Amino acid sequence: MHTIRTYHTLPAEAAFLRRRIFMEEQGFRDEFDETDRTAAHLVLFGADGAPLAVCRYFPGEGSSYLVGRLAVRKDCRGRGLGAELLREAERQIAACGGTEVRLAAQTHARTFYEQFGYAAEGDEFPEEHCPHIWMRKTLRP
Repeated sequence: MHTIRTYHTLPAEAAFLRRRIFMEEQGFRDEFDETDRTAAHLVLFGADGAPLAVCRYFPGEGSSYLVGRLAVRKDCRGRGLGAELLREAERQIAACGGTEVRLAAQTHARTFYEQFGYAAEGDEFPEEHCPHIWMRKTLRP
């Protein structure tokens, strides 16, 4: 049984997972930013209360929202936790009146997002040392 909690400030559990996954595992340096102060942060917890996955979302232009920093603990990947978290973020965005979601996906994760209806836009671009691509999805009412 998993529980997803939403926070309106960066919780320690999300910071811990992002530091471990993005900085320690993947080598990113600039993980935390001003957006962390205003974004909604979702943390998926396991039955034992341990944080297993994280993401954040925040308003973009008009009724568009941006999702980012989606990450699943290494020993928990392949269990559908990222999908569960992404669907919950989309549900919350739709409840806020959002009609579109955009995200900058690491290119190796492109097919993950495509299976949920996201389409790539434009050319790949580097973010620190890692190639990314913008993706977009229109939410159904």
